[in-house]
Amino acid sequence: MKGAALIGLGMVSHTYAAALADLAGQVRLTGVFARDGAARAAWGLRHADLPGAGQAYDGLDAIAADPAVDFVIVTTPPNARAGIVATMAQAGKHILMEKPVERTLAAATALCEVAESAGVTLGIVLQHRARPAAQALAARAAAGDLGPLLAVEVSVPWWRAQAYYDAPGRGSYARDGGGVLISQAIHTLDLMLSLTGPVAEVTAMCATTGFHRMEAEDFVCAGLRFANGAVGSLFASTAAYPGRAEGIVLHYRDATAQLLSNRLVLHWQDGRIEEEGQEMATGAGADPMAFTPDWHRAVIADFAQAIAQGRPPLVPGRTALGVHRLIAAIEQSGRSKACVTLDH
Repeated sequence: MKGAALIGLGMVSHTYAAALADLAGQVRLTGVFARDGAARAAWGLRHADLPGAGQAYDGLDAIAADPAVDFVIVTTPPNARAGIVATMAQAGKHILMEKPVERTLAAATALCEVAESAGVTLGIVLQHRARPAAQALAARAAAGDLGPLLAVEVSVPWWRAQAYYDAPGRGSYARDGGGVLISQAIHTLDLMLSLTGPVAEVTAMCATTGFHRMEAEDFVCAGLRFANGAVGSLFASTAAYPGRAEGIVLHYRDATAQLLSNRLVLHWQDGRIEEEGQEMATGAGADPMAFTPDWHRAVIADFAQAIAQGRPPLVPGRTALGVHRLIAAIEQSGRSKACVTLDH
């Protein structure tokens, strides 16, 4: 059984607590850390039934020195990651980290290099890849059952009230690295890339609507041209009240695949329809935490197995740079009002 320390006790940390509770016997929580001592105490009380939740470290060095810690789970904002990764990598602790890797592509690449130089595994929690429906579609596409991919539709019509962005730094470049693209749509874009392969060209518009007072974008639309020749469209927003589940539609030669949350529908050109899974809450509406911990549990379990077996995890840090590269290109196109070619 692997031991894991949790660093960062914000909103999403409660999802990790639920996931770890379901992984008893596979992963053991060794303790938690946040800079705010009151937050550490409150978190321990809230999750008193979770073994290890009441054990608070007094700093990163204490975690690094604890031989019971095989890996750390990092859920801090992106601007707090560099020091954590450097300390844990130097101590030989593997690192499982919330998306995004960092605020910019350059900073994300640097963190990957730190982990690689130290010989530790860096995994990124892009849990949409763990959805059974997504994995079923990936298997069908990889087998060539659907024919070549010709067109793509991606939609992330989410809603966040202004109160969400009133939290200090949220939706800023200094803390988060941007808005809807890097904080919300990154999950769907990463899943898209895992199914479609890389994007070659982007033409985008990025804007901040009158719904929000925030520094970064809350509305994005873009045209995409993929390296394999397929074309596509992207819509992503946190200004789409009341919020709907994100979706990916892939138009293959022989069938159209609709992936909506954890539901896959295949519409074959010969008239057949296949369905698998069911739609589930994804945090698309006013409550950003209204989603199941099942996919986080799957990512944590996979990471623990990966370090035990000496194999890459579901989403290695280096692999996650692909979605960072796409987001950077979309932002560049939005600023320049021009088509941007991605360098892979």
